[in-house]
Amino acid sequence: MARRKRTSLVLERAVRRAASINSIDPSLDLGNGLTLPAFSTMIETMRTRENAYNSALSSLDKLYREMLETEDELGDMTEHMLMAVGTRYGKSSVEYGMAGGIPKNQRRKGLRGESPTLSDEQPSFVASVEGNNGNKTAAIS
Repeated sequence: MARRKRTSLVLERAVRRAASINSIDPSLDLGNGLTLPAFSTMIETMRTRENAYNSALSSLDKLYREMLETEDELGDMTEHMLMAVGTRYGKSSVEYGMAGGIPKNQRRKGLRGESPTLSDEQPSFVASVEGNNGNKTAAIS
């Protein structure tokens, strides 16, 4: 998304005021440096800076788009590099793991709706034991 360019309401008002004052007297001097030429110079300075700012925003937008394109290309190349390591050494190889992949023999399929996670915990089990009175009890380990 392109950044919004700036427009100055103060600049627009100053341009209108300068045109109105110019109709009074093009060389009007109100004292203390308040002259129409000084006012026009300040208007042009503001216009130049506003244009420079808006141009810089456009350049920044271009750089941002180029950076995003390069980032996409880098992501694709990263994936291709891993796939190439998997093709050369195999997806169950140590080299594939060293390149950042999860070796095929270490993957665990999760149940539906469960996110796949690697776990170092020992699996628990439930044993059913029949007691003296014929009732079954469960022992969890």
